[in-house]
Amino acid sequence: MSRILIHNPLLIATMNDNHEEFSGGHILIENDIISSIGPESLRIETDEVIDATGMVVLPGFINTHHHLYQTLTRNIPKMQDLPLFEWLTNHYEIWRELTEEAVYVSAKTGLLELMKSGVTTSADHLYLFPAKTGKNLIDAEIKAAQEVGIRFQPTRGSMSLGKTKGGLPPDDVVQSEAEIQEDTERLLAKFHDDSEGSMLRISLAPCSPFSVTQELLKSTAEFAKTNNLHIHTHLAEALDEEKFCIKTFGMRPVEYLDSLGWIAENSWFAHAIHINDKELWRLADAGVGISHCPSSNMRLGSGIARIKEMLTAGIGVGLGVDGSASNDSGNMLTEIRNAMLLSRLRDEEFWLSAREVLWMATRGGAQALGREDIGQLAVGKRADLVLFSINGLEYAGGRSDPLASLVFNVRMSSVDYLIINGKIQIRNGETAVDEKTLILEHNRLSDEMLQRATDNSGIDFLVTNRMN
Repeated sequence: MSRILIHNPLLIATMNDNHEEFSGGHILIENDIISSIGPESLRIETDEVIDATGMVVLPGFINTHHHLYQTLTRNIPKMQDLPLFEWLTNHYEIWRELTEEAVYVSAKTGLLELMKSGVTTSADHLYLFPAKTGKNLIDAEIKAAQEVGIRFQPTRGSMSLGKTKGGLPPDDVVQSEAEIQEDTERLLAKFHDDSEGSMLRISLAPCSPFSVTQELLKSTAEFAKTNNLHIHTHLAEALDEEKFCIKTFGMRPVEYLDSLGWIAENSWFAHAIHINDKELWRLADAGVGISHCPSSNMRLGSGIARIKEMLTAGIGVGLGVDGSASNDSGNMLTEIRNAMLLSRLRDEEFWLSAREVLWMATRGGAQALGREDIGQLAVGKRADLVLFSINGLEYAGGRSDPLASLVFNVRMSSVDYLIINGKIQIRNGETAVDEKTLILEHNRLSDEMLQRATDNSGIDFLVTNRMN
């Protein structure tokens, strides 16, 4: 049996049902489970003792929405100042050059970035399968996740409504319903594990109402219900989406998805910005989850989601960094801070506190992904923990509330320790991965992809609306 003892932290924030916080004390990890936690010291023979003096200990953060391949296309000049639909149509020209190797390397890069900001569990939404590349793209990102040791919930994304059928994406990056179903069943048989403590669960995720047929949305919901799977998609992200749904289907996005069986407790949605009171309560009554992506929403000018009202209504709201072409970072601490700050642009009654956004990053994320075994520090829960020292320059003068300092202050370094499923994946801020070599490889693939896209499309992606 492996035992790790975390000793004498500055603060433990459990995120349990009683919202307990205490200074000092201990957390004992046995194999992959938290076996003891409390404010008292513990003297016991262990394999390792982590002296957490000056550190805040939290449950590992849970990232509920990402597009890992987009680390290859951060801040492309042409797309820096575009709203969602234009941003998408231009990016498709680059993303259609995606390769299996690029998916693997970008996933490894993006997951490490998340981990160094405190993430122990991440979802991913990979919905784009170019006709000219390999078919095993989900396999490639799963391989990356297993190598870095993160708890992973990839979604078998899909697009089936190409331009010639009235959709947004090019025809050569969409697939038929039969192709999508066949690969879904293959992936579930090969990888999916729905047991308690699972390190790998697969969910299903048609991309959006403007890139997927009604038939695929409906069949996905039915298949997921039959097979006890979670489903995910973008919802009410932009007014362009709302206009598309009204024009094409005669319904607003929430009503449209509801008509196809999607408003259900096994669903979680990214964004959900443009929803009215009736729609909000429909989502709450159904028990759906929401992934709030504040940085992406600001970056694309999409709007401010009604998060306070969602929390009040009992919706499980988690946080998502979203893709690195619309963030353009994968730093969960930044996302947590932006969630709090963006809420402060609304009336004061809708402001979010530091503890509320940390709850969203832990318990809210677990609820959105349908998990009860992670997201809190409690006996019997999985040993997913993050330790932050607040002895750095950026925290000087902020020790009156060590927990809130992680939100209000801007961290300038990696986490100190990251433990996933009882294994130390980051120690003293360092991973076991050769990051310099990974970055070089990632940048090579990114440059090559952009060059191929430029040559094949004739678009100058390096042009932007710069100030004179």
